[in-house]
Amino acid sequence: MTASLRFALVLGMAVLTGQAARADVPLDGKSVRDLISGKRIYLSVPLGGELPLYYRKDGQVDGSGEAAGLGRFLKPTDSGRWWIDGNRLCQKWRTWYDGRVFCFTLAPAGRDKVAWMRDDGEKGVARIGD
Repeated sequence: MTASLRFALVLGMAVLTGQAARADVPLDGKSVRDLISGKRIYLSVPLGGELPLYYRKDGQVDGSGEAAGLGRFLKPTDSGRWWIDGNRLCQKWRTWYDGRVFCFTLAPAGRDKVAWMRDDGEKGVARIGD
């Protein structure tokens, strides 16, 4: 099943369960897990390009900022763990962000995209890949 089809199914389930497919209506925890588990999520970075994060099914997350040229600002690659807390996606990196835990709410934002809001107010849009 392609990422596009999986995303469409998650959006369809959201509509069927009463969650409108709008960026201001967050996904529930199960939908978030189904959406990201085993996928690469590409975050847009301010200087252009994307930061790929791979959310493994076993709860590990790997990130690489090399393609986006982020090596000047942080360690180019890192890994950590991810989990679902209620309806939020949480993650903790080994070195990025000094190992601080961040949690995110996710909401549909169009075909193969998700809007995210971090618990400190930062927000953006990410692309979902395979």
